[in-house]
Amino acid sequence: MSAAQPVPGFLPSYPPNDDPATLRLIWPQWQGAGYANAGALVPELPAPVARRGYMAGARALAALLPPAAGPTATVPVDLTELAGPDGPEGSTGGIESRSAILAGIDAALRTIDSHPGVERILTIGGECSVSVAPFAWLANKYGDDLAVVWIDSHPDVDTPDTGYDGYHAMAVTALAGRGDAEVLSHLPSRIDPSRIAWAGLHEWEPDCDEHVSSWGITAFGPDDLRVDTRPLIDWLHATGASRLAIHFDVDTIDADEVALGLGRVSGGLTAAQVHRLIADLGEAADVVGLTVAEYLPRELLALGSVLAGLPLVTG
Repeated sequence: MSAAQPVPGFLPSYPPNDDPATLRLIWPQWQGAGYANAGALVPELPAPVARRGYMAGARALAALLPPAAGPTATVPVDLTELAGPDGPEGSTGGIESRSAILAGIDAALRTIDSHPGVERILTIGGECSVSVAPFAWLANKYGDDLAVVWIDSHPDVDTPDTGYDGYHAMAVTALAGRGDAEVLSHLPSRIDPSRIAWAGLHEWEPDCDEHVSSWGITAFGPDDLRVDTRPLIDWLHATGASRLAIHFDVDTIDADEVALGLGRVSGGLTAAQVHRLIADLGEAADVVGLTVAEYLPRELLALGSVLAGLPLVTG
């Protein structure tokens, strides 16, 4: 496939999106990231700041995007955060912040449904679980004609029975119709695992390895895709689906090149390789869903701590 390159320059010069049927969904959800995990992975910031930093990331990405002909909507997200070690409500039935997660799914689906005529959804997150509601909505609309490519260093196939209770690590689980029954009851559809593939997967989670090997989801590691997108395109054609939803967790980009996600994961794809991968997928299928997730702007959050409490800033 062709090796498309990012537009050079600090601020890319994007052409505007002129598709009126594309909904731009800004969803700065942070509750899916485990409270303790966020604090451990971003030790230079207080855990509540690290966890809520996804809101700053989503807003920064939204400001960077070009104008759009279609509608733009923001999913409301509660800012409530308690100082306890387990976050605002702790873990219930193996999912941290369960009520906030369920409320977020419902709010996102209501937001999408309030825009008739939508055929495509660009979701700007937020942690990884922001793909679940829009992709399930698209699966309900397009049925078996929809495939999913999950570009991520991690598999996101935890369940309430595995060791980590952050729901952002259960996103693929929910889309595949597995895991928590209450979560699944809030979703309009599921996606058969045979039509889901990981791209860039290389950071394994020992207690969910069995899910990676047994659920029937195809996995491509970074080395499978560094030179050519063809293996992934061949998989896509074999599914028989003509439409595609792409999840892009920014931690897929090698942290030794640039650290964009909550964790610093080395050994991933380069920025140019990820750009080529998504561009090639766009030539191979009708992309009806794209999510950009897990962007955590560390420098911006550090600056926020400098500004906190200053005159005219906070009162």
